Formats: sequence, structure tokens, C-alpha cells
Amino acid sequence: MKPIALISLLAASIATPAILTPAAFADAAPIYTGLFSNTAVQGHDVVAYFTEGRPVEGSRAFTTEYQGAEFRFVSQQNLDTFLAEPEAYAPQYGGYCAWAVAQGQRAKGDARHWAIVDGKLYLNFNEDIQSDWNADRETFITHADDNWPNVLN
Repeated sequence: MKPIALISLLAASIATPAILTPAAFADAAPIYTGLFSNTAVQGHDVVAYFTEGRPVEGSRAFTTEYQGAEFRFVSQQNLDTFLAEPEAYAPQYGGYCAWAVAQGQRAKGDARHWAIVDGKLYLNFNEDIQSDWNADRETFITHADDNWPNVLN
């Protein structure tokens, strides 16, 4: 190939951003796991929020996959509890920040910033965001319910 033809071919391929087409940007996963992980809730046991009232690190010995993400638990009993009714224990909005979803956005949910409201687990981005969310949980939950799962697109 002549140098000029090669340059034209390279210029054409650069001008045509095939790798930047909408299809190249996949929709967000239904469960937030972080960029380089497949572990939900940063590895915390979602059942423990309900039984112990606090975030507890799960174990790799007790895991299951749910909606494409790995969930970890502190015991076989907690794993079995989750398996019997995962919708009851999985965080709302897939573990994305509840306040962000209420705004029509996505942001990471942090396992340390959580609340159980009407028997459902919610995560927030950080302490400041959770403070804002706590000021009017009912309204934010209503807005987030309206926005979910459309914010994944």
C-alpha cells in the first residue's frame, strides 16, 4: 500500500468513531458492583442489615449470584435466608445511591451509608448525601421508584 493511501485509510478510520457508537456504551448493570468488581454492596451481607442492624462484611465461603452480581454472607443461614426471598433483602435500586436515583441519576451506593425504610434496604453515596436523603425520605423514595429502572439506560 502506498504511503498516501495508508494515511487516507488511517484518517478515515479515525474520523469514523466506530468504537464510540451508542452500542459501545452498555447500559448499567442492575446491581451496582463498582468498576473492577462483581461483588454487590462492597461484599457486605445484606441479610445482616436486617438481623444485626449494621453492615457486616460477608465471606467468600457463603456466596450466591443474583442479577449478575455476587452477594456474600456471614453464614449459611444468612445465605439461605437470602435465597428464600432475595427481593426482600437485596438493596433497592440495585444498590445504587437512593438519593441519586431520585434525581434521575446513578451513583455508587456505599454499604456504610444505609437505612431500612418500610422493610427495604437503601444505600446512599456518602454521609452528606444520606443526610439530605434522610430529610425527606418519603419524597425521595417516591421519585426514585418513578425513575427506577430507567436510570440504568
